[in-house]
Amino acid sequence: MPYQTLIVEDEPQVAKRIERLTHQIMGVQQEKSMCAASIAQAENILNTYDIDLILLDLNLAGENGFALLKHFTAKAAHTIVVSAQTERALEAFEFGVLDFVPKPFTKLRLEKALNRLWSTPENNSSRTKRLSFESGRGIDVVATSDILFFKGADKYSEATLKNGDTKFHGKPLNRLEHILSEEFVRAHKSYLVHQFAIRDLKSLEGSRYELHLSNGANIPVGRTRVNHVRQLIEKRAS
Repeated sequence: MPYQTLIVEDEPQVAKRIERLTHQIMGVQQEKSMCAASIAQAENILNTYDIDLILLDLNLAGENGFALLKHFTAKAAHTIVVSAQTERALEAFEFGVLDFVPKPFTKLRLEKALNRLWSTPENNSSRTKRLSFESGRGIDVVATSDILFFKGADKYSEATLKNGDTKFHGKPLNRLEHILSEEFVRAHKSYLVHQFAIRDLKSLEGSRYELHLSNGANIPVGRTRVNHVRQLIEKRAS
């Protein structure tokens, strides 16, 4: 699918270089590219267009880089950080960025990051430990270990937490798959389940299956995913 890209960078020359290189790399895969030099500009674009990818500088006009990161990773779009703050790369990955491109960067390194957009979730070694959720209070940060499962909800995802709370994330399930660790399994087209929330797999009438979870919830399992889910359960028990 064609991507709409937002570059959030306050140095005009750097923004133009990123824009030029992403156009060269993505080609027809890029539908539109926009630049924002401030948070206000970025917010206006995000509220106007369905952005698929954000390329974000952490040092933006004196703003707190990680406050920005928490904010943008809660959005529907994937986020790739392009920053000289390499000492904080691991922390950035923990917040669910798709990749971290250190400055100064080459076209080859940027291409490697952009290629992750098209890689399958199985080929991604995610280090995400926390997810940001937009709420009426601002941004809530939740440890992924506190999430039992996600349910697809139109263009969003609904997370059910261990404490019984539910939160809506801006990313649909297929984008969450790209940033979540292998601890989460796609049990059904509409569900991503934390492996350690699974109690057992039950066979029902009509060749149907469902997972019983630690909170008492029952989650359907797609027929094409049954063997994979069963193998994960057996591996965990061994």
